[in-house]
Amino acid sequence: MRAHQISWRPAVGWRPSADVGSAADLVLFFGSRAALTDGARYRELRERYPAAKIIGCSTGGQIRADEVGDDEIVASAIEFSDTRVRLAVEEIADSDGSLACGNALGRALSANDLAAIFVLSDGLNVNGSQLVAGIGAQVGPHIPLTGGLAGDGAAFERTLVSGDCEPRSNLVAAIGLYGHNIRVGHGSAGGWDVFGPRRTITRAERNVLFELDGQPALDLYERYLGEEESRGLPGTGLLFPLKVYDPANAEHTVVRTLLAVDRAKRAMTFAGDVPEGWTAQLMRGNFENLVGGAESAARQASAGPAYAGDKVAVLVSCIGRRLLMGQRVADEVDAAGSVLGPRTLRLGFYSYGEISPHEVSGVCELHNQTMTITTISEAVSQRS
Repeated sequence: MRAHQISWRPAVGWRPSADVGSAADLVLFFGSRAALTDGARYRELRERYPAAKIIGCSTGGQIRADEVGDDEIVASAIEFSDTRVRLAVEEIADSDGSLACGNALGRALSANDLAAIFVLSDGLNVNGSQLVAGIGAQVGPHIPLTGGLAGDGAAFERTLVSGDCEPRSNLVAAIGLYGHNIRVGHGSAGGWDVFGPRRTITRAERNVLFELDGQPALDLYERYLGEEESRGLPGTGLLFPLKVYDPANAEHTVVRTLLAVDRAKRAMTFAGDVPEGWTAQLMRGNFENLVGGAESAARQASAGPAYAGDKVAVLVSCIGRRLLMGQRVADEVDAAGSVLGPRTLRLGFYSYGEISPHEVSGVCELHNQTMTITTISEAVSQRS
């Protein structure tokens, strides 16, 4: 496997500018909504890599090596030696269609030699939990599924996804990787601290939370956040995610990020399911723990057999982590890079949700407020 990275900035265009790597099989790219909206950058990538499957999305910030930026587009082009690539794309009108969308993607990608799936989804019109469940129902629990939900900074207005097309909203794109020599690693970790009492989810519909302990969920949230933070919801809610506990399995917990509030119904919409009967607890960030979480995710993703050729790591971290860490956000990227090593080409983005197998159960799930890392490499090189 061979890989290289290019980036685009408004003042200089694509760098390096030389026409290298046109034989790429797969191109991943991430950029701000403003940089992707007119489709020009996608068209340039298509001209440069005419045979590649091209997949990308808008972000809450781009990751390139140890740097985090807002204005550039970062892309990685991969030429495999002995791995096939297949792309599946589905429209999604709203979150109610998430399960059906996932089922359709899973059916399109399912095959005996399917090794892994990487998915990018609209970040606002989807229930990530249902999307993941749909894909998993078709391909089985043994296929690792990673990726993330597109971002739009802290605006939460419109997200864009590309799957061999100009980036647009209401789209989900998934890449299937096939063969016996592809090596895909994955890791996910958080680093947030819980606070306040644990409460029972007494009324919810999928990813919409109405009541905790029989009381309006938004009332309780506002009470803990205070008047000033509450006025900034849902944006300020990124700094106070919800940890959700499975009553049937003490080791199974997920973190959920707030996407929207309905002040009339006193309800809250999260990026993934908040099942009735589970318990929930507020969380807040601890800087050192967040950096440690990124390092832990890198260690998980780096475990596995040796590889030949280049290695690519896709880092998908939550926008809430970036907002909390501020100017020190590069510390978590640097911590992950110190584990992945200088030979690993690193790119990624800040998202509205992260997708990866659970560290404990191994079940593929939507995560929030985590650093999730996917590594891609090959065991051998057989193509000349």
